Amino acid sequence: MIVLDGATAHDPAMPSAGAYVDFLASDLVQSIDEPSPLADILEQSIARAVDALGIEPGIAPSSTVALVRIEPDAVDTLVLGDSSVIVGLRAGGVEVHTDDRLSRLQLPEADLYRRFLADGQGYSGRHRKILQELQGAERARRNRPDGYWIAEAEPGAAKHALHVRYPLAEVAWVIAATDGAFDLIPTLGMRWPEVAQMSTPQLAQLLRDVHTWEARVDPDGQALPRAKRHDDKTVAVMRFVSS
Repeated sequence: MIVLDGATAHDPAMPSAGAYVDFLASDLVQSIDEPSPLADILEQSIARAVDALGIEPGIAPSSTVALVRIEPDAVDTLVLGDSSVIVGLRAGGVEVHTDDRLSRLQLPEADLYRRFLADGQGYSGRHRKILQELQGAERARRNRPDGYWIAEAEPGAAKHALHVRYPLAEVAWVIAATDGAFDLIPTLGMRWPEVAQMSTPQLAQLLRDVHTWEARVDPDGQALPRAKRHDDKTVAVMRFVSS
């Protein structure tokens, strides 16, 4: 399972975030089953993206990464950037793995735009200006020990990914989700074990419901302050049949 969520660089840069994500996804599809640690596989994929696309650290597009690999006796997971992997255990319980290092920086610009929205001032030109300042502050802390780590043009960032491995027999299901889905799905009152049992059409409807909630219930981001009214939303589910 490979879930990526690209972000466009705001300095003039080529290629686009879409081209970067497409290359990384295609490369990971070809390499994820190699007998190497997931962090090594991701590092090599980023390195190939750097070579193929001619991108440079600091001005390149970036992407979060959530990987789940099924092995003969284990479920291997990796998270880099603010996507999440949620694991349901057969013995009961749900374990959530979210890379929250960016939010833990508590950048003043992030607090400012959230207060701005919570006060009811909406998605205006001022909001966009604050976001541009925030993105500049984030860039200065990207792929640094005192900052956060994400797939961009520095292959070594992969070594800082969050990695958790489970015995296969202990896992009932796994969900991978981008932040646009992870942050909003609980708002609709859905629990992750319920989401894990949904069919593909049901998951698609769930994401449409989230989009509708954003548009009709909280169009100005006042109830749930967020950078954009509508963010990209992806949720993928694996279920395991007990032997």
